[in-house]
Amino acid sequence: MKVAIIQDGPVFNNLKLTIDKTSDLITQAHVEKADLIVFGECWFSGYPIWLDICKDVNIWNNDPIKEVWSDTYQNSINIRNGDLSKIQKQLSDCKMYAVIGANEVTTQGKGHSTIYNSIITIDSQGNIANHHRKIMPTYTEKLVHGPGDGHGLKAIETEHGRLGSLICWEHWMPMTRQVMHDEAEDLHIALWPYAKELHQLASRHYAIEGRCHVIAVGQIMNKSELPHALEVSDTVESDSELIMRGGSAAYAPSGDILLEPQYGDRDIYYIELYLSKNIAERMNLATSGHYQRHDLFKYSVDRNRQTD
Repeated sequence: MKVAIIQDGPVFNNLKLTIDKTSDLITQAHVEKADLIVFGECWFSGYPIWLDICKDVNIWNNDPIKEVWSDTYQNSINIRNGDLSKIQKQLSDCKMYAVIGANEVTTQGKGHSTIYNSIITIDSQGNIANHHRKIMPTYTEKLVHGPGDGHGLKAIETEHGRLGSLICWEHWMPMTRQVMHDEAEDLHIALWPYAKELHQLASRHYAIEGRCHVIAVGQIMNKSELPHALEVSDTVESDSELIMRGGSAAYAPSGDILLEPQYGDRDIYYIELYLSKNIAERMNLATSGHYQRHDLFKYSVDRNRQTD
């Protein structure tokens, strides 16, 4: 299975141009005969990194912050409105799978006027095969995103193997990991804003624990791409133009590094994976099978969609 890892960034808070850019990247990956293309957290249309590096983001009723949130909302995808139809058609034409992070909204019904941090998995026929909303926004993200649910905690079947994904600090949630391990993933996509050292630790640990291949997807963003209404905090390194540095990497089910973390460059990284190698590694560790005590540990998962 050939995977195209997109280490780049969207056109920040511009959904139309980000869709166009996504289409161009899919075209490039198709030329290289990729079976799967993967994008980072909140690719549509930008991870709110300003929460962590800009001044006055937590001041009540702060107009510049409200305006940035409004821009983010208006440039989030709405699946019901067919915002991804162009991308779905192109993936179908290319016979390619995609895993894409997104700011996602619904504009009516239960849950409207909320931005969700989501993953959209599209199959090679152009169908939305899974739609996951991050179950808990992390720390400052709670100012922007609402909590998701367990509906999308699943892997999809492909001709290459079972494909699943999680977002950022969901990889630190033990029960979330176990639910996904029960899905028997062969390939797991870990979506990050950018993959710093701790994120590499989480991604590599997931590969070992789940006995699956893991792709960590990091993104690139320059200071100049931040919303102009916001001012960068004095605590941020003034001599560094990069505020999101990439870090995309790949790990084998043994924990071996298949692609060293890549920092600083906008690029498409291609990697050929042999997912059948997962099986041998499961002889000594199977966290949903022979290395699990179902008689001692009981849990359940509510997989109902909590909002529209």
